Amino acid sequence: MLTAPSLLRRSGPSRGHALLLAFAAMVALLSLLPLAFVLWIALDSGWETVVAMVFRRKVADLLINSALLLGLALPICLALAVALAFLVERTDLPLRKLWSWLFVAPLAVPAFVHSYAWSSVAPGFHGLWAAVLVSVLAYLPFLYLPVAAQLRRLDPVLEETAGALGRAPIQVFFSVTLPQLRLALCGGGLLVGLHLLAEYGLFVLTRFDTFATAIVDQFQAVYNGPAANLLGGVLVLVCFALLLLEIALRGDERYARVGSGAARPGRRHRLGRLAWPVLFLLIGFVGLTLGVPALTLGRWLIQGGAGIWRLDMIGEALWQTILLALFGALLTTLAAFPMAWLSIRRPSRLQKLLEASHYYVGALPGVIVALALVTIAVRFIQPLYQSVPTLLLAYMLMFLPRALVGLRASIAQAPVELERVAANLGRPPLLAIWHTTLRLAAPGAAASAALVALGIANELTGTLMLAPNGTRTLAMRFWSYTSELNFAAAAPYAVLMVALSLPLVVLLRLEADGRPAR
Repeated sequence: MLTAPSLLRRSGPSRGHALLLAFAAMVALLSLLPLAFVLWIALDSGWETVVAMVFRRKVADLLINSALLLGLALPICLALAVALAFLVERTDLPLRKLWSWLFVAPLAVPAFVHSYAWSSVAPGFHGLWAAVLVSVLAYLPFLYLPVAAQLRRLDPVLEETAGALGRAPIQVFFSVTLPQLRLALCGGGLLVGLHLLAEYGLFVLTRFDTFATAIVDQFQAVYNGPAANLLGGVLVLVCFALLLLEIALRGDERYARVGSGAARPGRRHRLGRLAWPVLFLLIGFVGLTLGVPALTLGRWLIQGGAGIWRLDMIGEALWQTILLALFGALLTTLAAFPMAWLSIRRPSRLQKLLEASHYYVGALPGVIVALALVTIAVRFIQPLYQSVPTLLLAYMLMFLPRALVGLRASIAQAPVELERVAANLGRPPLLAIWHTTLRLAAPGAAASAALVALGIANELTGTLMLAPNGTRTLAMRFWSYTSELNFAAAAPYAVLMVALSLPLVVLLRLEADGRPAR
C-alpha cells in the first residue's frame, strides 16, 4: 500500500516537471522565430538563389575566419582564465583580492569601446590578431568569473588525498582539480564563443570579416535581405556545432554534494622567486585590459571639454538604458529558469533539443533577431512594430544564453535530494522547487540577471532596429557620434556605459565570493 509521501514522491515531481517543460517549450518556440524566419527566406528565395549565395568563396572565407577566431581566442581565454583563477585562489599572490577585482573589471567596458580604444592607440593594428587580442581582453571575464568561483568552492580533501597518495602538485592539478572545473569551463567557453560569433562593433573596427559584419554590411549597403539571412542560416549551423561540442565536453557528471564538505579553503602554493615576475606580468595584463580604454576615454574627454556634456540628451539616454536593462534582465532570467532546471534535473534528448533552441539564438547577430521580429510584427501584429514589448522580447532572445549558463551552474550545485524531501513533506512540486533549489540558486540567478542587464545596457544593433521612436540609449548615442568620427562627443556616453556597468560587475564579483554550494 502506497503511503502519502510515496504518492507525493511519484506524482509531485512529474507534475512540476510537466509545467516547467511546457514553459521551456514555449520559450524555445519563441527562440525559434529567427530560425524560422531564416528558413522562410531560404524557401522564398529558391534553391538556385540559396546555392549561389551560400556556396561561394565569400562564405568559405567567413567560415575560415570564424574557425580561426574561435580556435585562437577560446583556448587563450580558457588558459588565461584557469591561470589567473589559480593564481588568485590557490597561491600566496600579494593583493589577491585587488587582482580578482581587476580581472573582472573589463566587463564594465563594452566590447566595441575596447575596440575603439585600441583603434585610437594603434590605428594600423587590424586583422586576425587584432581581433583575437581585443576579443580576449573584452571577454575573458566571462570565463574567469565561473572558474574562480568553482575553484574556490572545491573540496580540498580530494586534492589532499591525491597528494597523500604520492602525486606531484602538477599531477594533482590536472587529474583532480582541472576535471572539477569542467562545468565552469564549458559554460563560460560556450558563452564566449557565442559572443564571438554574434559580435559586430568589435570586428568592424579591427577590420576583420566575420558572419556578423558581413550580414550587417549586406543590410546597410544594398538592403539585400535574402543574402544576409542566408548568411545567418550558415551562422546558425556554426552555433549548433559549437553547442554540440560543449554538450559532448560537459558530460553528465554530478557536481553537487550533500553536506558541507571541508569547511576550509584549499592549500595555497608559495610563488617564491616567481612572485615578482608574476606581478609584472599581471600589471602588464591589467594595463592592456583597463589602461588602454581608460587613457583613450580620458583623452576624448579632455579634447571635448565641458561642451560635450549635454545633460538633457545624456540624462534621457541614461534613464532609458536603465529601464530597458532592468525589465529585460528580469524577463530573461525568468524565461531561462525552467530550461536551466530541466538541463540539470531531467536531462534527456528532448531537453537537449530545447536547450539547443535556447542557446542558438545567442549566436545570431542582433540585426537578424531584430529583422525577424520586425517582419513578424509588420505582417501579423502591426501594433507591436517598434514597441517596447517587441524590444524586450528581442533582448530576451539574444541574452538567454547568459542567463541559462549562470542558472544552470547554480542549480547543479543545489542537491536534488532537498527537492525530494520537500515533496515528501507535502509541498506541491513547484513550491518544492521554490523553497529549495530556487532559494539556493538565488545568488546565481541574481548574477545571471546582472549579466543580462550588462548586455542590454551595451546592446546596439538590435536596439537600433527595434527601439520605438524617441528611444536613444547610451549605446545608440555613442555609436551615432563615433559613426560621424566625433569621438569627443561620444566619450561621455562611453563613460556612462562603463559607470552603469560597474555596479553589475560588483554584483557578479560578490556572487563569485558567495557561499559554497551545499
